[in-house]
Amino acid sequence: MKKKFIVLLTLLPVLLAAQRVDRLINNSWKFTRENPRGASAEQFDDSRWAAVSLPHTWNALDGQDGGNDYYRGTGWYRRTLAIDSKYRNKSILLKFDGASTVTNVFVNGKLVTVHYGSFGAFAVDISNAVRLGGTNTIAVSVNNAKDTTVPTLRGDFTIFGGLYRDVHLIVTEKICISPLDHASTGVYVQQLTTNDVSLLTVTTKVRNTLDRERKIILRTAVKDALGKAVTTTEEAATVPASTTVDVQQQMKIPSPHLWNGRKDPYLYTLSSEVVESKKILDAVTQQIGLRYYAIDASTGLTLNGSPLRLNGVNRHQDRENMGWAITAKEHDEDIRIIGEIGANAIRLAHYQHAQHFYDLCDQKGFIVWAEHALVDDIAGNEQFVTNCKEQLTELIKQNYNHPSIFFWSLENELIPDENRDYYTRVVSELNALAKKLDPTRSTAVATRSKYKANEGINSQSDVLGINVYRGWYESKPEDFSRYIDTVHAQVPSAKLCISEYGAGGAIDQHEYPAKKPNPRGPWHPEEWQSILHEATWMQIAQRPYLWGSFVWNMFDFASDGRAEGNHFGRNDKGLVSYDRTVKKDAFYWYKANWNPEPMVYITSRRYSPRPLTMQEVKVYSNCESVELFLNGKSQGRKKSSGKMFQWDSVQWKEQENTIAVVGTSAGNEVEDRCVIIALPMSAADTKN
Repeated sequence: MKKKFIVLLTLLPVLLAAQRVDRLINNSWKFTRENPRGASAEQFDDSRWAAVSLPHTWNALDGQDGGNDYYRGTGWYRRTLAIDSKYRNKSILLKFDGASTVTNVFVNGKLVTVHYGSFGAFAVDISNAVRLGGTNTIAVSVNNAKDTTVPTLRGDFTIFGGLYRDVHLIVTEKICISPLDHASTGVYVQQLTTNDVSLLTVTTKVRNTLDRERKIILRTAVKDALGKAVTTTEEAATVPASTTVDVQQQMKIPSPHLWNGRKDPYLYTLSSEVVESKKILDAVTQQIGLRYYAIDASTGLTLNGSPLRLNGVNRHQDRENMGWAITAKEHDEDIRIIGEIGANAIRLAHYQHAQHFYDLCDQKGFIVWAEHALVDDIAGNEQFVTNCKEQLTELIKQNYNHPSIFFWSLENELIPDENRDYYTRVVSELNALAKKLDPTRSTAVATRSKYKANEGINSQSDVLGINVYRGWYESKPEDFSRYIDTVHAQVPSAKLCISEYGAGGAIDQHEYPAKKPNPRGPWHPEEWQSILHEATWMQIAQRPYLWGSFVWNMFDFASDGRAEGNHFGRNDKGLVSYDRTVKKDAFYWYKANWNPEPMVYITSRRYSPRPLTMQEVKVYSNCESVELFLNGKSQGRKKSSGKMFQWDSVQWKEQENTIAVVGTSAGNEVEDRCVIIALPMSAADTKN
């Protein structure tokens, strides 16, 4: 007897996908650091211009050598671009991830856009300016001269010029998720999250450039880290001709796996698809994290209901001999070094940084203070204020979905000694704009310590960061606690953090005993940098009302107007050298305090030769005990509850000495060693 099998076939809709094109066009550019007449024209002869690839800046060298005389003016970039005829009936766009400062873009001699600002991305539709199936000329003028209508007006950092981030050619269907809402993804995810559930409101901007309305389905899905869908939704929408509409969807994720900072930076993937007649017209995919946080003026910050002190660092984006024109490789190295020190938060000063770095912060679990480019001064014209708002809008919209970002910072160290009411008005308007664009995150400002915490510009934001340089620009390191306790007592409702503190440190300048130097002078001994950080951090750690602190700075950076320390044109307050090859002593002080991985480090190792009379050996370690060996002989084992171990009566031999330390933690040993040359020296020779 034959058995009969009945096979049931489920017919699923077959979706045909139209592929969005996003292609980098970083190669084959021609460049001149001049402003020749007619350079926008197709027929212009650029054969004598330099061949360059992006990212590119014309200030890589003169922006870091001191003198405050680096070139601030116009540079031109040109290249040809073939666009395939298969893109007929598509939308063709250019996107610039970063150009400093005022940028004019021409396609085949036609001006297609002008962008004001050094840090945000911008995009433009060039469909009506290009020739399909042929060669097109892209010409871009960039000018980094000071402009009183564009922040940053002034600041303690070099304003590098050029096309210093990637440039993209983007091709979409005529109906798509818009790339033109301030160059954002076009998808905005607002969350209301608890331990039990996450409620998402997803707003997607759907663009139709056709001359007739279109009916589409917006399909949105959230997948877990393994690629499994946890929730999906669909919404029908009618998009009128030549219009962009907002399509809003509600999604619910029960028992969410929370993004929990460095401990567990768990990410979901959100995909958004525009579907018409079983065809996917466009799709955008991005990672999101689900979390909630709160800040109390007395007890500090909680993440997902648990207390978390933010142990942070500041970061500028430039690199020695590269300026701002860095690549993913440099960003990746920076995040690895910040991870090594054990920080859990980063203040990205003083402007919008590259998308890749925000992505890294999401993936690695760093909490981010994202900062607007308003620094030091406000120009007295409404064009300036308008551009301030435009740059803040770019910062928020382009970074809306990063779970790492907790703070939108409105300004840094404005100096409202005059026109206080005007400054307050501008900051108040920026705060209102940030709250309108994103009501879910905290607003912040970073202020000088000489201004009161409850007045003027300092009273406008949710949280207040104070830049405190006790022991460097004023008084002594030990005065930090008296100052900040007074501020807290005067304004107990203020949610305070320390947004900057630090000191210069030159790796080839050393002194014993170290004394407070002139911060504007040529002498910045590495030992004083360590002394200041030791004292300041211990005072910060004892104050629970300080919800966070951010060391200034993680890395040395270019400030071409500076003439101090051992490198003109450089701010040397970094814990790591400008080229990232040397981690200064203070770096290991924080590593001992912040990174639980057992470590031991001998300080002042670069102070060689040193005087025989310098009998102190200081060690940073998070181990239970540390034993010191000098030339193979034990100098004793010490215990410390403060991450610092010190031997005060070490007897060097003249010339070469081998010094080793062994730290013990839970029965395991870690070791550090170096060679020190000790010589008879006069008192005048205790510096090197």
